[in-house]
Amino acid sequence: MKAKIAIAIAGLVLIVGGLVGVKALQVKTLVAAGKSFAPQPETISSAEVREEKWQTTFTAIGSIAAVEGVNVTTEVAGLVREVAFESGALVDKDVVLVRLDTSSEEAQLKSIRAQLELARITLEREQKLRSQNIGSQSDLDTAEATMKQYEANAEATQTIIEKKTIRAPFAGRLGIRLINRGQYLDVGKPIVSLQSLTPIYANFYLPQQQLAQLNTGMRVRLETDAFGERKFEGKLTAINPDLDTATRSVGLQATFDNADQLLRPGMFARIEVLLPEEKNVLVIPATSVISDPYGQSVYLIESKSEGADGKPKLTVQQRFVRTGPAQGDFISVESGLKVGERVVSSGAFKLRSGMAVVENNELLPKTSETPHPSNS
Repeated sequence: MKAKIAIAIAGLVLIVGGLVGVKALQVKTLVAAGKSFAPQPETISSAEVREEKWQTTFTAIGSIAAVEGVNVTTEVAGLVREVAFESGALVDKDVVLVRLDTSSEEAQLKSIRAQLELARITLEREQKLRSQNIGSQSDLDTAEATMKQYEANAEATQTIIEKKTIRAPFAGRLGIRLINRGQYLDVGKPIVSLQSLTPIYANFYLPQQQLAQLNTGMRVRLETDAFGERKFEGKLTAINPDLDTATRSVGLQATFDNADQLLRPGMFARIEVLLPEEKNVLVIPATSVISDPYGQSVYLIESKSEGADGKPKLTVQQRFVRTGPAQGDFISVESGLKVGERVVSSGAFKLRSGMAVVENNELLPKTSETPHPSNS
């Protein structure tokens, strides 16, 4: 019995020892494989740091405003007798837009003129009598006052009649008609919008730090979503003497010829103020820059010793940079890079310093300093 137990224990020890040996061999093999393991290189696209001449610009968001723009209204109430314009028409200054009914005022004016004529005859009579020392000065003064009163009444009635003929206060384009013939028009009720479109203004704001570099007469470029890639050229014509106390920004106004009247009041606009001087800047794609709480950085592509296939081995190294103004798909770099160095332009989010990479620029999307989305 004891012999059987000893044999069983010996067998168990042999089994356990064999399992331990196998596992130790497996672990040793895995450690050796881990030491010799090299991860597959990440595929990235690259761009070269290049030097360009950029014109310094100040960018802002603004809106289009008419040089002159009003909602045409009436100063006196009345019944609309004639609407003399079409919606959307171009009109000149003083063109008749609406005529209100003036029949009662015209009848009243006839009565006043009859009284005025009688007052004139009476005055002439009193003047004649007075010259002959027959009439009194009091009667002459009364006749003169009566005539002046009727003259004033006639003038006031004539003014009301003229105000019931509503004219365009300036040349421009009309909007949509808001009244109809036969409608009773109250004082101040809108009739139609009238906007002067040539020239036209663009109003916008810039930070106070840029105020010292601004002067009237500077070139201004404007874009709006309504006309895609088209750029409108104008000039900076006004700078507010005071700043907004809430935002510490200065109000600016640019003027555009707008000869084809494409720009309309109320439009949203992207505006650039072009400074006279150009300066040399280092440029890289904006997609190369990684922003995090520590600052901005790029991955620089470095070429090390040749690999097993005889080709140079490419690795990346993170480098912190300071960036400047952007222009389209590109951004300027003020420090941290040199001309001719290559940086990762896409795929940087999956990298870390020292990683091996493979360049593939075949599928790299086109970049532009004036990008516009496709409408297709």
